[in-house]
Amino acid sequence: MGRQVRVRVAPSPTGDPHLGTAYQALFNCAFARRRGGKFILRIEDTDRVRSSEESEVAILESLRWLGLSWDEGPDIGGPHGPYRQSERTEIYRQHVDRLLETGHAYRCFCTRERLEEIRTRQGADTGYDRHCRSISSKESDRRAAAGEPFVVRMKIPPEGQSLFQDLLRGEICKEWSLVDDQIILKSDGFPTYHLAVVVDDHLMGVTHVIRGEEWINSVPKHVKLYEYFGWELPVFCHLPLLRNRDKSKLSKRKNPTSINYYRQAGYLPEALLNYLGLMGWAMPTGEEKFTLEQMCQNLELEKISLGGPVFDVAKLRWLNGRYIREDYAPEALQEKLEEWALNQERIGKIVPLVQPRLETLADWGGLTTAFFADEVSLAAEDLKMKGKKPEELAAILQMLVWRLEQQRDFTAPALDALFREMSQKFGITLRDLTGPCFVALSGKPVWTPLFDSMEILGSDMVRMRLQRAIEVLGGISGKKRKELDKQYTALFGYRD
Repeated sequence: MGRQVRVRVAPSPTGDPHLGTAYQALFNCAFARRRGGKFILRIEDTDRVRSSEESEVAILESLRWLGLSWDEGPDIGGPHGPYRQSERTEIYRQHVDRLLETGHAYRCFCTRERLEEIRTRQGADTGYDRHCRSISSKESDRRAAAGEPFVVRMKIPPEGQSLFQDLLRGEICKEWSLVDDQIILKSDGFPTYHLAVVVDDHLMGVTHVIRGEEWINSVPKHVKLYEYFGWELPVFCHLPLLRNRDKSKLSKRKNPTSINYYRQAGYLPEALLNYLGLMGWAMPTGEEKFTLEQMCQNLELEKISLGGPVFDVAKLRWLNGRYIREDYAPEALQEKLEEWALNQERIGKIVPLVQPRLETLADWGGLTTAFFADEVSLAAEDLKMKGKKPEELAAILQMLVWRLEQQRDFTAPALDALFREMSQKFGITLRDLTGPCFVALSGKPVWTPLFDSMEILGSDMVRMRLQRAIEVLGGISGKKRKELDKQYTALFGYRD
């Protein structure tokens, strides 16, 4: 009898809960249930700068909202914890020491300036030149003991090939000459993804690694680490990437990618989960509408299609409509509407904003429509800023979106301070900056107080509407986006 199936999803708490996380969690969860196994939720939070507790909470809440549950995780514990990587650093250091002792890794003392010089001289795509690989272990120990900063790199064979099996793609071959001596321990003592994922998967007994195909190029490093530690390989299964309609990788520039956006926009969790299940897989009957339980009963990983699933919001709306019409009696739908947006808490926040503008109760509808819609009607001629061309306004709105992505405190006072900072940096008045935002968020030049309204809409909805306004203005080309990125960095600092 084989080992019990154990699978995991391991999101990083560095931003909005992403559709890709839900997509991978769904297939892992369904496969585990199908095989009577265990589904693990692990938090990969070793990026100390970008990781946040708020993001972790949002990830867990969004997955629960979708109807997914896990058998082990940071919130419920389990026999293989801790389930946050930041709480496992000593485990990683012990494994790094093991690799150093066996000669499969080495300390690298190269400074950032030297590494930058290598990139400048040899090109950005050139890997590390293995300068420190020849340092003797005795000399390495001496320099480390003296307090000289270092990272630890794993040794990659300089020649030959890495061969590994993928459940959906068969044998995959990669030349070792194309693989860098990967950093596995950073100078701050925290592991990189590549070490932590292998150590955690092994110690947590993961039998099947089911994740996105963007990780395929990293598998040779992982396979080599398994070999160095003398561990049994898991089964690798790399799911096809979710894509935009133009077949590019799903991105927030072209589609809402945050789970919270769809929750705020009035989509049903069962419909969104169903639609994610359709990405690369189909029920044996061909029926497109199915429950999580039905997927768990029928999923076979080998039958996942590699055709590049397109995330089509129009198709999702159609499926969502079927659920509304077919699965809800009027009384149940009323309860769902009240739960979604017509609840006392939400209405209680909106009433004080609208009351000063009401002359009759009937005015409520026109003044509050933007709070209960996923899109508002926009025309390019209504999106204006004094002294700015449409493309200049689009650039300002894009940098505003980037700034809002980094804003964790999405309350009215914090947004007021953010807009004042932005207007000063851009050399424009606060009124000039807020004017087009009123239009972008409500479809009207005059609305309820902007910052209070933004707080009610939430970060995901606000950014999506601003992004749509940018597209209405003509969008931003790839070349212009790179220029804006540099400009943003100069004004506001590094952007993820």
